[in-house]
Amino acid sequence: MKIVEMTARAERARNTCKARGITQEQIAADLGASQSQVSRILSGHGSRASRLAEEVCLYVERAEGGVTAESVRANDELVNALTVTWNGSAAHARALSAVIRSLSALGPIPGAGSTP
Repeated sequence: MKIVEMTARAERARNTCKARGITQEQIAADLGASQSQVSRILSGHGSRASRLAEEVCLYVERAEGGVTAESVRANDELVNALTVTWNGSAAHARALSAVIRSLSALGPIPGAGSTP
């Protein structure tokens, strides 16, 4: 993800936090990060693409009502995993979507970026 895109995404997340009353402390606690790390990301000072920046943005986007297609396309790790795994067929797409939906039954993984 480009720095400009990450900065814009962090700004949207910051605005959503203000509008919904999501605190940096809450995000930090749920993601296993420090409040200062979250603050740096949301302020745009930590605008480089990092796993934590991605987790913070996804956390806020999910709280906002869902993960956007833009955020999915920008998640290189997810896109690469799907590219390697999916063989291009509709049947395989259905099977992968069933696997993805079933992952929600596992619940959050402690310390791995749980979301609200």
